[in-house]
Amino acid sequence: MNQIHPMAIVDPKAKLGDGNIIGPFCVISKNVEIGDNNHFLNGVTIHEGARIGNGNEFFPGASISTKPQDLKFKGEETLCVIGDNNSIRENVTISRGTASKGKTIVGNGNLLMENMHVAHDCLIGNGCIIGNSTKFAGEVIVHDNAIISAEVLVHQFNNIGGYVMVQGGTRTSQDIPPYVIAGKEPVRFAGVNLIGLRRRGFSNETIEMIHDTYRIIYAQGILKDGIAEARTKYPESKEVEYICSFFENSKRGVIR
Repeated sequence: MNQIHPMAIVDPKAKLGDGNIIGPFCVISKNVEIGDNNHFLNGVTIHEGARIGNGNEFFPGASISTKPQDLKFKGEETLCVIGDNNSIRENVTISRGTASKGKTIVGNGNLLMENMHVAHDCLIGNGCIIGNSTKFAGEVIVHDNAIISAEVLVHQFNNIGGYVMVQGGTRTSQDIPPYVIAGKEPVRFAGVNLIGLRRRGFSNETIEMIHDTYRIIYAQGILKDGIAEARTKYPESKEVEYICSFFENSKRGVIR
């Protein structure tokens, strides 16, 4: 059974699972689908196009599946997909997609801290921590287990690799590759994320291999030569292949 506060507004066309708690002054629109055991604290707004999984917690002022802040949006029917077991804190805003991709996606087990923004057609993976007042422009991709500190500004179409640590106040218009620390002004590679990788169970041997891969790639004047050398030296490593593929597939260029 769902617990819906009498001062909440839930459109009769919204589809709700079981065990949800909807606090006072929440507004849930039509064309919304919500799974089980979600908790909406007071003043949460769920707009049209939201598809919410199970076990999420939404804090006061969160606004989910908002109309995209994109002048190309013409009212097409798009989605904002939220997975399971996310903590979405106060005043977080997440826009739904546009015709470009059709949906904005937030995966599972993420912590989105107060006042941060996820724009249209972004893809946020699993296990990410996104700091207060960080802003993602449209179509940003954030891979699993990334940690992005407070007040980080990310340009549209950027790609942020997994297991990174992005320092607070960073501004980036280029891609940030996996396993690294990124920061300073202008933003640049600031080493391998040693503490983060150890906390995630990476062995010292794997961490050293990742460090050596970046040494090889960044030391070469021609990027593809460094990638080829790293692949030759570590042909069986999925971590090295992830790094090399990330560089090869970058559309905006990778920080150095």
